[in-house]
Amino acid sequence: MNAVPQRLGVLGGMGPLAGAAFALRMVQLTPADSDQQHIPVLLCNDPAIPDRSSACMGTGPSPLPAMLRGIDTLVAGGADCIAIPCNTAHLWFDELQAASPTRLLHIVDSVVADLRRQGVTEGKVGILGTPATIAMGLYQRYLRAAGYEPIEPSAEEVQRLCVPAIAAVKANRIDAAFAPAAEGVRLLAQRGAKAVVLGCTELPLAVPPGRRAELGIVLTDSIDALAREAIALMRPGTA
Repeated sequence: MNAVPQRLGVLGGMGPLAGAAFALRMVQLTPADSDQQHIPVLLCNDPAIPDRSSACMGTGPSPLPAMLRGIDTLVAGGADCIAIPCNTAHLWFDELQAASPTRLLHIVDSVVADLRRQGVTEGKVGILGTPATIAMGLYQRYLRAAGYEPIEPSAEEVQRLCVPAIAAVKANRIDAAFAPAAEGVRLLAQRGAKAVVLGCTELPLAVPPGRRAELGIVLTDSIDALAREAIALMRPGTA
Protein backbone atom coordinates (compact mmCIF):
# COMPACT_ATOMS: atom_id res chain seq x y z
CA MET A 1 0.00 0.00 0.00
CA ASN A 2 1.25 3.52 -0.74
CA ALA A 3 2.24 5.57 2.30
CA VAL A 4 0.07 8.43 1.02
CA PRO A 5 -3.44 7.34 -0.02
CA GLN A 6 -4.15 7.92 -3.70
CA ARG A 7 -7.93 7.47 -4.01
CA LEU A 8 -10.52 8.55 -1.47
CA GLY A 9 -13.64 6.48 -1.00
CA VAL A 10 -16.73 8.23 0.35
CA LEU A 11 -19.42 6.19 2.06
CA GLY A 12 -22.36 8.53 1.52
CA GLY A 13 -26.11 8.49 1.25
CA MET A 14 -26.59 9.33 4.94
CA GLY A 15 -28.27 11.55 3.75
CA PRO A 16 -27.74 11.80 0.00
CA LEU A 17 -27.26 15.58 -0.02
CA ALA A 18 -24.62 15.41 2.70
CA GLY A 19 -22.65 12.83 0.70
CA ALA A 20 -22.87 14.93 -2.45
CA ALA A 21 -21.97 18.11 -0.54
CA PHE A 22 -18.89 16.40 0.91
CA ALA A 23 -17.69 15.43 -2.58
CA LEU A 24 -18.23 19.03 -3.70
CA ARG A 25 -16.32 20.45 -0.74
CA MET A 26 -13.42 18.09 -1.43
CA VAL A 27 -13.05 19.78 -4.81
CA GLN A 28 -13.60 23.31 -3.53
CA LEU A 29 -11.12 23.02 -0.65
CA THR A 30 -8.33 21.24 -2.55
CA PRO A 31 -5.50 23.58 -3.64
CA ALA A 32 -5.28 22.81 -7.37
CA ASP A 33 -4.59 24.59 -10.64
CA SER A 34 -5.86 21.88 -12.98
CA ASP A 35 -8.17 18.87 -13.09
CA GLN A 36 -5.25 16.53 -12.69
CA GLN A 37 -4.17 18.07 -9.38
CA HIS A 38 -7.45 17.16 -7.65
CA ILE A 39 -7.92 14.06 -5.50
CA PRO A 40 -9.61 11.05 -7.14
CA VAL A 41 -12.85 10.44 -5.23
CA LEU A 42 -15.09 7.40 -5.47
CA LEU A 43 -18.55 8.19 -4.02
CA CYS A 44 -20.93 5.43 -2.94
CA ASN A 45 -24.06 7.48 -2.20
CA ASP A 46 -26.44 4.79 -0.96
CA PRO A 47 -29.67 6.23 0.50
CA ALA A 48 -30.96 2.70 1.25
CA ILE A 49 -28.71 2.44 4.33
CA PRO A 50 -31.12 2.18 7.30
CA ASP A 51 -31.53 5.24 9.50
CA ARG A 52 -28.75 5.44 12.05
CA SER A 53 -30.63 7.31 14.78
CA SER A 54 -33.56 4.87 14.65
CA ALA A 55 -31.17 1.95 15.01
CA CYS A 56 -29.43 3.51 18.01
CA MET A 57 -32.73 4.24 19.69
CA GLY A 58 -33.95 0.66 19.13
CA THR A 59 -36.71 1.52 16.66
CA GLY A 60 -35.11 0.43 13.40
CA PRO A 61 -32.72 -2.09 11.83
CA SER A 62 -28.96 -1.81 12.10
CA PRO A 63 -27.24 0.06 9.28
CA LEU A 64 -24.02 -1.88 9.83
CA PRO A 65 -24.52 -4.59 7.15
CA ALA A 66 -25.35 -1.99 4.50
CA MET A 67 -22.41 0.21 5.52
CA LEU A 68 -20.08 -2.78 5.33
CA ARG A 69 -21.34 -3.53 1.81
CA GLY A 70 -20.63 0.08 0.89
CA ILE A 71 -17.08 -0.18 2.21
CA ASP A 72 -16.59 -3.38 0.20
CA THR A 73 -17.78 -1.54 -2.91
CA LEU A 74 -15.34 1.31 -2.31
CA VAL A 75 -12.39 -0.98 -1.63
CA ALA A 76 -13.18 -3.00 -4.76
CA GLY A 77 -13.17 0.28 -6.69
CA GLY A 78 -9.64 1.06 -5.52
CA ALA A 79 -10.23 3.32 -2.52
CA ASP A 80 -7.26 3.25 -0.17
CA CYS A 81 -8.76 5.66 2.38
CA ILE A 82 -12.44 6.13 3.26
CA ALA A 83 -14.41 9.05 4.67
CA ILE A 84 -17.95 8.72 6.04
CA PRO A 85 -19.79 12.06 5.93
CA CYS A 86 -22.37 11.05 8.53
CA ASN A 87 -21.77 11.75 12.20
CA THR A 88 -24.20 9.20 13.62
CA ALA A 89 -22.63 6.45 11.48
CA HIS A 90 -19.49 6.89 13.58
CA LEU A 91 -21.25 5.18 16.46
CA TRP A 92 -20.34 2.02 14.46
CA PHE A 93 -16.83 3.27 13.64
CA ASP A 94 -14.91 0.55 15.49
CA GLU A 95 -16.84 -2.25 13.75
CA LEU A 96 -16.42 -0.59 10.36
CA GLN A 97 -12.69 -0.04 10.83
CA ALA A 98 -12.17 -3.60 12.06
CA ALA A 99 -13.79 -4.94 8.88
CA SER A 100 -12.06 -2.56 6.47
CA PRO A 101 -8.64 -3.27 4.95
CA THR A 102 -8.22 0.47 4.39
CA ARG A 103 -8.01 3.37 6.80
CA LEU A 104 -11.23 5.14 7.79
CA LEU A 105 -11.10 8.81 8.76
CA HIS A 106 -12.96 9.71 11.96
CA ILE A 107 -15.20 12.75 11.64
CA VAL A 108 -14.94 13.71 15.32
CA ASP A 109 -11.13 13.75 15.19
CA SER A 110 -11.51 16.03 12.17
CA VAL A 111 -13.81 18.38 14.07
CA VAL A 112 -11.40 18.62 17.02
CA ALA A 113 -8.61 19.50 14.57
CA ASP A 114 -10.87 22.13 13.00
CA LEU A 115 -11.60 23.73 16.38
CA ARG A 116 -7.87 24.11 16.93
CA ARG A 117 -7.42 25.44 13.37
CA GLN A 118 -9.94 28.16 14.21
CA GLY A 119 -8.15 29.06 17.43
CA VAL A 120 -10.54 27.40 19.90
CA THR A 121 -8.22 25.37 22.11
CA GLU A 122 -10.19 25.18 25.37
CA GLY A 123 -13.44 26.12 27.05
CA LYS A 124 -17.07 25.26 26.41
CA VAL A 125 -18.00 23.79 23.03
CA GLY A 126 -21.64 23.28 22.10
CA ILE A 127 -22.86 20.29 20.13
CA LEU A 128 -25.83 20.03 17.78
CA GLY A 129 -26.70 16.71 16.18
CA THR A 130 -29.15 13.86 15.86
CA PRO A 131 -30.86 12.47 18.94
CA ALA A 132 -28.59 9.41 18.82
CA THR A 133 -25.38 11.40 18.40
CA ILE A 134 -26.24 13.52 21.44
CA ALA A 135 -27.67 10.73 23.59
CA MET A 136 -24.82 8.29 22.91
CA GLY A 137 -22.15 10.88 23.76
CA LEU A 138 -20.20 10.59 20.52
CA TYR A 139 -18.80 14.11 20.63
CA GLN A 140 -18.80 14.57 24.37
CA ARG A 141 -16.13 11.99 25.14
CA TYR A 142 -13.83 13.15 22.35
CA LEU A 143 -14.16 16.80 23.32
CA ARG A 144 -13.42 16.05 26.97
CA ALA A 145 -10.36 14.02 25.97
CA ALA A 146 -9.17 17.01 23.93
CA GLY A 147 -9.53 19.39 26.88
CA TYR A 148 -12.89 21.01 26.09
CA GLU A 149 -16.06 21.23 28.18
CA PRO A 150 -18.92 19.95 26.00
CA ILE A 151 -22.39 21.40 26.38
CA GLU A 152 -25.43 20.06 24.62
CA PRO A 153 -29.07 20.88 24.02
CA SER A 154 -31.72 19.20 26.12
CA ALA A 155 -33.59 16.23 24.69
CA GLU A 156 -36.57 18.54 24.13
CA GLU A 157 -34.39 21.04 22.27
CA VAL A 158 -32.91 18.30 20.10
CA GLN A 159 -36.42 17.23 19.09
CA ARG A 160 -37.66 20.78 18.60
CA LEU A 161 -34.65 22.27 16.82
CA CYS A 162 -32.16 19.71 15.53
CA VAL A 163 -34.63 17.12 14.27
CA PRO A 164 -36.71 19.50 12.12
CA ALA A 165 -33.61 21.21 10.72
CA ILE A 166 -32.11 17.88 9.72
CA ALA A 167 -35.43 16.64 8.30
CA ALA A 168 -35.84 19.80 6.21
CA VAL A 169 -32.42 19.28 4.59
CA LYS A 170 -33.18 15.63 3.88
CA ALA A 171 -36.41 16.75 2.21
CA ASN A 172 -34.56 19.38 0.10
CA ARG A 173 -36.24 22.23 1.98
CA ILE A 174 -32.98 23.98 2.81
CA ASP A 175 -34.45 27.41 3.53
CA ALA A 176 -36.76 25.94 6.19
CA ALA A 177 -33.80 24.39 8.00
CA PHE A 178 -32.03 27.60 8.96
CA ALA A 179 -34.33 28.97 11.66
CA PRO A 180 -34.38 25.92 13.98
CA ALA A 181 -30.68 25.24 13.50
CA ALA A 182 -29.80 28.88 14.18
CA GLU A 183 -31.92 28.88 17.34
CA GLY A 184 -30.00 25.82 18.52
CA VAL A 185 -26.69 27.62 17.97
CA ARG A 186 -27.91 30.71 19.82
CA LEU A 187 -29.10 28.69 22.82
CA LEU A 188 -25.69 27.07 23.19
CA ALA A 189 -23.95 30.43 22.82
CA GLN A 190 -26.15 31.84 25.61
CA ARG A 191 -24.93 28.98 27.82
CA GLY A 192 -21.32 30.02 27.33
CA ALA A 193 -20.19 28.06 24.29
CA LYS A 194 -17.12 29.54 22.59
CA ALA A 195 -17.85 27.44 19.51
CA VAL A 196 -20.60 25.15 18.27
CA VAL A 197 -20.14 21.88 16.43
CA LEU A 198 -22.57 21.32 13.56
CA GLY A 199 -22.43 17.64 14.44
CA CYS A 200 -24.76 16.21 11.83
CA THR A 201 -23.77 16.50 8.20
CA GLU A 202 -27.16 18.01 7.36
CA LEU A 203 -26.57 20.91 9.76
CA PRO A 204 -23.77 22.62 7.77
CA LEU A 205 -26.27 22.68 4.89
CA ALA A 206 -28.95 24.12 7.20
CA VAL A 207 -26.55 26.90 8.26
CA PRO A 208 -24.77 27.80 5.00
CA PRO A 209 -21.46 29.68 5.11
CA GLY A 210 -23.02 32.90 3.84
CA ARG A 211 -25.25 33.15 6.92
CA ARG A 212 -22.88 32.00 9.66
CA ALA A 213 -21.65 35.50 10.50
CA GLU A 214 -25.20 36.31 11.64
CA LEU A 215 -24.73 33.96 14.59
CA GLY A 216 -21.61 35.65 16.00
CA ILE A 217 -19.86 32.48 17.17
CA VAL A 218 -17.24 30.07 15.83
CA LEU A 219 -18.90 27.17 14.03
CA THR A 220 -17.13 23.99 13.06
CA ASP A 221 -18.63 22.36 9.99
CA SER A 222 -18.29 18.58 10.17
CA ILE A 223 -18.43 18.25 6.36
CA ASP A 224 -15.59 20.73 5.82
CA ALA A 225 -13.60 19.39 8.78
CA LEU A 226 -13.66 15.87 7.33
CA ALA A 227 -12.77 17.15 3.86
CA ARG A 228 -9.83 19.13 5.25
CA GLU A 229 -8.51 16.04 7.03
CA ALA A 230 -8.75 13.98 3.85
CA ILE A 231 -6.96 16.67 1.84
CA ALA A 232 -4.21 17.03 4.45
CA LEU A 233 -3.66 13.27 4.40
CA MET A 234 -3.72 12.86 0.63
CA ARG A 235 -1.96 16.10 -0.32
CA PRO A 236 0.58 16.56 2.51
CA GLY A 237 1.72 20.13 2.91
CA THR A 238 -1.00 21.67 0.74
CA ALA A 239 -4.10 21.85 2.99
